[in-house]
Amino acid sequence: MTDTPTQLFIGGAWVDAADGATMPVDDPATGEILCHVADAGAKDARLAEEAAVQAQEEWARTAPRARSEILRRAYEIILERTDELAHLMTSEMGKPLAEARGEVAYAAEFFRWFSEEAVRIDGGGGILPDGRNRMLLSRRPVGPCLLITPWNFPLAMGTRKIGPAIAAGCTMILKPAPQTPLSSLALAAILKEAGLPDGVLNVVTTSRAGEVCEPLLRGGRIRKLSFTGSTQVGRILLAQSADAVVRTSMELGGNAPFIVFEDADLDKAVDGAMLAKMRNMGEACTAANRFFVHSSLADEFGRRLAERMGALVVGPGTRDGVDVGPLIDRTGRAKVEELVADAVERGAEVLVGGRAPEGPGCFYPPTVLAGVDPESRLMDTEIFGPVAAILTFDDEDEVVRRANDTPWGLVGYVFTEGLERALRVSERLEVGMVGLNTGLVSNPAAPFGGVKQSGLGREGGRVGIEEFLEYQYLAVPVR
Repeated sequence: MTDTPTQLFIGGAWVDAADGATMPVDDPATGEILCHVADAGAKDARLAEEAAVQAQEEWARTAPRARSEILRRAYEIILERTDELAHLMTSEMGKPLAEARGEVAYAAEFFRWFSEEAVRIDGGGGILPDGRNRMLLSRRPVGPCLLITPWNFPLAMGTRKIGPAIAAGCTMILKPAPQTPLSSLALAAILKEAGLPDGVLNVVTTSRAGEVCEPLLRGGRIRKLSFTGSTQVGRILLAQSADAVVRTSMELGGNAPFIVFEDADLDKAVDGAMLAKMRNMGEACTAANRFFVHSSLADEFGRRLAERMGALVVGPGTRDGVDVGPLIDRTGRAKVEELVADAVERGAEVLVGGRAPEGPGCFYPPTVLAGVDPESRLMDTEIFGPVAAILTFDDEDEVVRRANDTPWGLVGYVFTEGLERALRVSERLEVGMVGLNTGLVSNPAAPFGGVKQSGLGREGGRVGIEEFLEYQYLAVPVR
């Protein structure tokens, strides 16, 4: 931990919080404090804002190829330091090292992808209908941005936002989650090493989010907010963004349905369930929350899934052979415990797991519940833990209606061997993404995002850079 920065990163320099405040970073596997990092306040936020505003004009004029090459160098550095970054991530948020290495690769890909998009920003032109005027269209960076990232994918959520901002020519302030600041600080150091000019990226770690973020959003100099987190917090940030009409993109909560039809390949369905449920210990907005399984397959599906889940090894993520690390903190574990207890009280059968172990750390075992009452709280609450709740259905219209009966609409999973049904059901689901016979939808080349209360806009893919660009129309009369 000694080589990891622990100060704020403002204007290209590492600085302490103005009032000297620090905050602890805990290891969720032991409950012990790993280190302390600077805890920014309102004055630090103003300094970061000033650095981003001052750097914006010159950074916007930087050649697209230069921005591309900075991202490419950062991509290569990240890959070179895979093990170092993976250990850092596992220490602060708990995921097993194998998953952490996978996230490092995933995070790096956003920089490679947007290094290629930086040189493909285009405009347009043409003759207007009156024949006497010409239209020239150009693309310009939206301006200084506030980027707020969650704790569950601390490196990848940073690169997914920073990559397109750099490619578009925007400066930024990054506020990482207080549980996982170290990955973001390491990322800032890598970008500085890769040649990113001072002031383009500023990182403010803080436990005082309201004190830091609200003045930035209401002040009028931040022109873009990109947020990943809960719908509840997203609503607050939208309200704070309204006064200055800050452009917003948000990836919010999920309540993903996982639908297994009677003609599904059960091997594929169980494999997909393991991916969709157990990635990141279930602490993912894309995690399958509600398993709707056709009544003809429900018993067998539940038996197989419980067998697979029960075979997973729970323990500290740094230990060899561990499949499932701790949840992020005791509050997160308590939420999972309460949701499972509520479901069991309503008649759910515990096929495996269901009880937190004794001892230190925030561990919770992989759990499968069968015969879940539709009125259970975990049906309309994002579980964010390794719990699979199985319900049965018999009719396609019925299951689509139940799947859509939620204010969220991030992702859905459909397992069927029938092409027509696959297309029909996928099109009827009110979600931004569908995994068809797969439990993994995330890819840097694909547009990630949801509908309804799961968010606004898209990240990744060719459209990801659009969130950081504005059009300018130039009217040219021709006499």
